[in-house]
Parts: sequence; structure tokens; C-alpha cells
Amino acid sequence: MTDTQSAAGWQRNEAAAVSRDSSTAASAKADSRIRIAEHLNKYLCLDDFEAAARKKLPRMLYGYAASGTETDASIRQNRDSFKDYALVTRVLTSAIHRDPKCTLFGENHAAPFGIAPMGAAALFAYRGDVAMAEAAKAANIPMVLSGASFTAMEEVQRAAPGTWFQAYLPGHPDQIRRLLERVSAAGFKTLVITADVPVPGNREVDKQNGFNVPLKLTPRILWDGISHPSWLIGTAAQTVLRRGLPHLENYRAVRGPSVLARADIRGGGAVDRMGWPEIHLVRSLWKGKLVLKGILCAADAAQARECGVDGVIISNHGGRQLDGAVAPLHVLPAIKAAIPDLPVMLDGGVRRGTDVIKALALGADFVFVGRPFLYAASIGGTGGVARAIALMAEELKRNMSLVGISRMSELNAGFVMPIDAAMRRTWSERGGETAHRP
Repeated sequence: MTDTQSAAGWQRNEAAAVSRDSSTAASAKADSRIRIAEHLNKYLCLDDFEAAARKKLPRMLYGYAASGTETDASIRQNRDSFKDYALVTRVLTSAIHRDPKCTLFGENHAAPFGIAPMGAAALFAYRGDVAMAEAAKAANIPMVLSGASFTAMEEVQRAAPGTWFQAYLPGHPDQIRRLLERVSAAGFKTLVITADVPVPGNREVDKQNGFNVPLKLTPRILWDGISHPSWLIGTAAQTVLRRGLPHLENYRAVRGPSVLARADIRGGGAVDRMGWPEIHLVRSLWKGKLVLKGILCAADAAQARECGVDGVIISNHGGRQLDGAVAPLHVLPAIKAAIPDLPVMLDGGVRRGTDVIKALALGADFVFVGRPFLYAASIGGTGGVARAIALMAEELKRNMSLVGISRMSELNAGFVMPIDAAMRRTWSERGGETAHRP
């Protein structure tokens, strides 16, 4: 099948899916306010959604989202890194009017956090990518659509203009050009290139649970789905009946194979040949904002700036690539020092408003949160994600007052103190107390 034939087939399927969901899309556009069902009010923090999702989702899906690689060391380190810093508060600051708003790439956002890209979201919730994008749009925070998603980028951009797109670049220049042409034509203005996946990580939990693409419908997998009726009826059956089998919609310039098809989606290993020349190529082709994701080294951050990127995301892929990779928070100060003139974003382990404050105090301009919003979508769709965003925003505003600030721009390294004795000495030597003075 030629690219033209594939594209035509994708357009017919995508148009049909959009038509079937037209009433939903129309209602979403008519009222930007998201209705949050009463039962969602019982969730009081982001971690509550994970506990509920673990019960609702088939084991293979929950394992795919929750696990990392090999020993899960990086996942634990991501979360534990925030415990390595304590907040140093200011009192009597009259922080009555708290404003968590921020500006990123010239766009104003309601808070300094957004939704990270997550593949296969449509397997967790019906139109999962759209659910997260619509909730983010209504809350005025950015959402990044994954290149490994099962919802066409065009549909998501129509439902939530302003959504970012994250790409896994193919290793061939002509394929890169075609993919970027499609992303641009879809209306995306911010492109995120993931750089830390030269080869797939060793995800042993997925292998144990039999979850992979192509998906083999073994008796064990079938029972896993049947034994979770809420997910089976609300997500799986609804998706297949209304939209057909999920396909890798955005991995390349044309629609990819279905989750059951036996096909090489990685292009024969071309991805592991990616290098800095390809980033230069993307910069020459892409006219919008360009962000490089997967940076863990100050030298790489400096190289990214030389390539002309507009910002970087410090990330170890949520602990899903190299087991034992350093936690993003631990390298944040060094990377910000290397590129002080560029926006530095971070993901990995952020679960609380205090985590956002710690990251911004250490130099981040913005943070992204992934898994909790995916779990929220699986529990309550768009309303579930809206509830999760609201909880995070409420925590952030409350903690701003408790820390003693009115605006996020007031944060600096003086508001955090390393817990470890050696780190405390370093903090003191770098003028931590001085930085904290008004």
C-alpha cells in the first residue's frame, strides 16, 4: 500500500470516527466548563486516582502505566527526589492574593503545570487523549499529545486547540519531513521531540502480563479484560463499536497499524540512528516552538540550545527507559545553569503542589505530570481529569500561601533546603540563606 492510499484510508476512518462523536465535540466546544460528576469529589489528591484505576483497569493496562523498567529504580528515585528537599517558609508576607499563573512561550497559563505525553491513552478511557486535552484546555494548561497515541492528532487538535504534539522521529529525513508536514497541517504550534528512546526499555512487567504491540489475544489477556466489566463496557466495547480497532495514529506521517496487526512500527531500527543532525533538520523545517524532551545532562542541554531549540524537558521518560537513570529533579539546577536563557521544564515524580513549588524553586520554569491524569481519565473521562487538575491547582495555591509567596516568580533556591547533610553544606556554601532574604 502506498503512502497516498494509506493516507486516504486514514482520512476516511478518521472522518467517520469524528462524525460518530460530533455531538460530543459540539457540546464540548459550546461550553468550555467541564462537568465534574458528584462521585469524583471523593478523590482528594492525585494518588487517589491511581488506587481506583488499579481496581478498574485490566492488570496488563495498569501494569503498563504504573511500571518502569527492570527494577523500577528510576520510578522510585523520581518520586523520592522530592523528599530530598524541604521547604523553607516565609511568614507574615500578606500572601492573600495568590496567583499561580505563568507565561510559557508567550502563552499565558493558569498554573505552571501541564499534562505530559502518554501513549495508548485511548486504551485506558474512551477517547482518552481527547478527554485529557479538553480538560487541559478548559483549565488553561497545556497538554502534550503522544506520538504513540491511538487518537488522530487532527481530532485532538480540533477538540482542544493549543495542544502540543510529541513525536518519536523516524530516522530518515524524508519521513521526518512528511511527519512534520502533517503535524503543521493539523494546527500544532509546539512540537516536542523525545530523544531518549533509541531502543525500547526492558519493560519486564509488560512481558509478564503479555502486553505488547501487536497485542496477542491469549486466553489470559481475554480473561483479564472480561474480569474488569466496567472497563470492558465503558472503554473497550465502546471504542471498538464506535471507532473500530485502535490504530497507532500519529507515529508516522500516515496512519499506522492496529494494535492487533503484525508490523514493524519502528522502521527497522532507524530510530536508534538519530543524532544531533536530525535535530538541526527539524529546526530548519519546523516554524513553531521546538522542545527537546529527555535531557538529563547539562552538556546535552547546551547542545540543544546550539541546535536552536526553544526549550527542554528534563526527563528520564518516567522511569520507563534506563533503569537507574538519575532523577530529573537532581540534575535540574545544573541544567538550568547551563541554559539560563531557555525555558527548562521537568517531568517525573510530580504528584503534589509542593512538588511543583520545589521544582520551580530549583530552577524549573514549568512541570509536567503524566500518570495521575491518565488514571483520572480512566475513572471519570474528561470530568475525572478536570477534577485532578483542580485538586493540583488548589494544592498549589494553598501551598503558595503557606510558603509565603503571592506569585510563582518569587520562588528561588532559598525556599528549599537539601535534607542530606552533605547537600545542606553545599546549599549553605552556595548562599542558600542569602538567596532566601527579601
